[in-house]
Amino acid sequence: MYQHFFKRFFDIVCALLALIVFCWLYAIIAILVRVKLGSPVLFKQIRPGMKDRNGQEKLFTLYKFRTMTDERDADGNLLPDKIRLTKFGAWLRSTSLDELPEAFNILKGDMSVIGPRPQLVRDMVFMTEEQRQRHNVRPGLSGFAQVRGRNAIPWEGKLATDLEYIQHITFIGDLKIVFQTI
Repeated sequence: MYQHFFKRFFDIVCALLALIVFCWLYAIIAILVRVKLGSPVLFKQIRPGMKDRNGQEKLFTLYKFRTMTDERDADGNLLPDKIRLTKFGAWLRSTSLDELPEAFNILKGDMSVIGPRPQLVRDMVFMTEEQRQRHNVRPGLSGFAQVRGRNAIPWEGKLATDLEYIQHITFIGDLKIVFQTI
């Protein structure tokens, strides 16, 4: 009942509270990104979201604060990520502050506060049909995999954890994940 009727309300309330309470932080980070990395301040990337009525993953634009420069080689190609990632950008990522703009994705309905983290579109080809069941729910800002080890968990482990989550979605479970994330 929670998943189908109240989870969306919970998402909207949490996202609005985050935007109101942390509007000062959004402003500071946006200014710092602009000064240290230039424009644009936001990084946008297409990610797979929840499946539509036809069983296809709906693609959406994920918003994050930018963490890399757009330095290019002599031919105009972007340099490798490792070179473009700045110290400031690495700090934003390590604190997950780069993900604050995802509150707008939550308000739009593309994401949830808690759910499987949205993978890259290119990763979908490596998922089995069972693993793609993670797209039966909205992707989340945080989830089981994040509180159980984040990047220390191998790919298969993350996907298994996502499947475990979608089989046991409860309000209390989501609250626990929110507090563990903080």
